[in-house]
Amino acid sequence: MTLTIRPSTDADLAAITAIYGWNVRNGLGTFEEDPPEQDEMARRRATFLDRGLPYLVAERDGVVLGYAYAGPFRLRAAYRYTVEDSVYISPDAVGQGVGRALLAALIEACEALGLRQMVAVIGDSGNSASIGLHAAMGFAKQGVFPDMGFKFGRWVDLVWMQRPLNGGGTRNPDAPGLALSGV
Repeated sequence: MTLTIRPSTDADLAAITAIYGWNVRNGLGTFEEDPPEQDEMARRRATFLDRGLPYLVAERDGVVLGYAYAGPFRLRAAYRYTVEDSVYISPDAVGQGVGRALLAALIEACEALGLRQMVAVIGDSGNSASIGLHAAMGFAKQGVFPDMGFKFGRWVDLVWMQRPLNGGGTRNPDAPGLALSGV
């Protein structure tokens, strides 16, 4: 019953869609209010993969328990070394180390790409699980934006956290960067 972290495949899309749908309907980790259909999730995944970014799943005994990906922080060229992480876990897998394993693998994959900064934009300043996970993985809180979204009948904060990759801003990047710019 070993947890395996691996690149996602098209065969994982039903599980990814179900996990995200549950998080949309029940959590504040996303400000999306209506769960997207599988074809939309496939389109989103393909957008990140086409840019050379990692999109990972965690599975145990052939069951996908969670997924994580890195997306462009912003689309302007100067941000090409910075990504934003997203981690979503099945409700059946919470508290089993799945999020930590996914985030560790995502950080490693992004460092292998020569990226220099990873940002977490966490919904709900009361989301101690996500804030704690990111802090344990080397992210520092950079600020809280109060009342940024309205979901489940209340205003919700955004917590911004940041983790340097490959030395962060201590020196110039070695590689030309990914094709993250699009505007």
